[in-house]
Amino acid sequence: MFFDLLMLLLSFYVVLDWFPLTTDIPFNKYSLPSLFFTLTWVFCSLIFKRYKSLNRQNYFDSTIKLFKTTVVVFLIFWALLHFFFKGYSGFVLLTISLGVFSVNYIFLSLYYAYRFAVKYNDIVVKPVKKRVNAQIRQSTPIDEESYKQICSTISSHSSVSVLNFLQENINLSSNGTLVYISTDTDNLQMMPIYKYSSIVQLERLNNTRGINRKLKILNEKLPDNGIFVCCFESKSTRKSRILTQHVIGINYIYYIIDFIIKRILPKIFITRNLYFFISGGKNRIFSKPEILGRLYCFGFEVIKNEKVGKLTYVIAERKKQPASLQKRIYGPLIRLRRFGKDGKPFEVYKMRTMHPYSEYLQSYIYENNSIKDGGKFNKDIRVTTTGGIMRKYWIDELPTIINLFRGEMKLVGVRPLSAQYFSLYNKELQKKRNMHKPGLMPPFYADLPKTLEEIQESEMKYLLACEKKGEFLTDLRYFFLILNNIVFKKARSG
Repeated sequence: MFFDLLMLLLSFYVVLDWFPLTTDIPFNKYSLPSLFFTLTWVFCSLIFKRYKSLNRQNYFDSTIKLFKTTVVVFLIFWALLHFFFKGYSGFVLLTISLGVFSVNYIFLSLYYAYRFAVKYNDIVVKPVKKRVNAQIRQSTPIDEESYKQICSTISSHSSVSVLNFLQENINLSSNGTLVYISTDTDNLQMMPIYKYSSIVQLERLNNTRGINRKLKILNEKLPDNGIFVCCFESKSTRKSRILTQHVIGINYIYYIIDFIIKRILPKIFITRNLYFFISGGKNRIFSKPEILGRLYCFGFEVIKNEKVGKLTYVIAERKKQPASLQKRIYGPLIRLRRFGKDGKPFEVYKMRTMHPYSEYLQSYIYENNSIKDGGKFNKDIRVTTTGGIMRKYWIDELPTIINLFRGEMKLVGVRPLSAQYFSLYNKELQKKRNMHKPGLMPPFYADLPKTLEEIQESEMKYLLACEKKGEFLTDLRYFFLILNNIVFKKARSG
């Protein structure tokens, strides 16, 4: 209500002071009507329950309530001006109504964009169902005719290369293997649990709506260490295909439009539902890290991924219960779970620089990639092109100022780490780190170490200095060292 009143006052001031009106004394003339407009607006807002906490409303309900309030108030005053107060301007009424609606709508959009952007990291833990007799069952070979039919289906739907790939990695002649084409999830829901030890989906995931629901069901239906094989066209492959299929100049225009429609619109909460209503979720664009991350999120472990033809095929093994089952909507701002003083977890705010679901790939990246100079993972496929630019110029770090104001971090201090990365540190440094608050500017940028061991030495030196010489003096000295390296030695965020 307070915000509403501010927006009304602002709208009155802008229209009466900036717009050309027929009267020389607009504030005197419109002061009383403005007061009645405000009271009517607040009354209608109460009727339509606009002032209910936004945490208990969704974006569409809030927008509809705002629209109803605007229309009703406008019609009431239009009738008053038309029949009773003909000396007042309908233009003023229209402009103020549109102004108040626009400002409120922008506020709602920004609020829900922020809310959905950071909400994805909230993990909903479901009770674990006990899996009785979830071991892989004894399988028997199928008859030769059935085997030939399966091979024919794979060859005709996909290719001979795909058939060869599956024959090398999956036992297609076993009755414990299911090969299907449909993207329908309901059929999987009806399937008996633990009947098949291997399930192969030939249709690419780009055409599958409700991938998370499908992976959740597959996690329940497959036995322990059961295999799921899927395929998809990656973002990079799609880009290459579009650029080579069309004439130069037209190809980039086509690619940009295709990327906006098939990649961006499904991720934005404002356009998400409309996109799925029109397209049915077909032919979406997925990056490789997103698909692999979804698999890890829902309890699978990738044991092989290989490009066959124009599609990437993934062989994943069912290992554990899903980590998260909530609806996930992505935005530019994220919260990362990190550990601070006394080992207490808190959430660090940053700009998104990685593909969706990348947070579940840290162990995968660690196992398959070495650590480069500076302690970051080498060839980290999780980082987007835009994210790499943002990291280079520190743009991704700007939201951590929120943590500074909240007292969770200080200006200079050791970098807040994830559980995975924290486990790589030696026990002595882990204990020492837990005694100090993390900071926005880590000692890394003062010493510029190259290896993980050198990073640990750098942090230990800083923490010991804090204990011997005091945090204030130590942080002050490190602040100028870091500033010098950033400005003159061009040290950049990893």
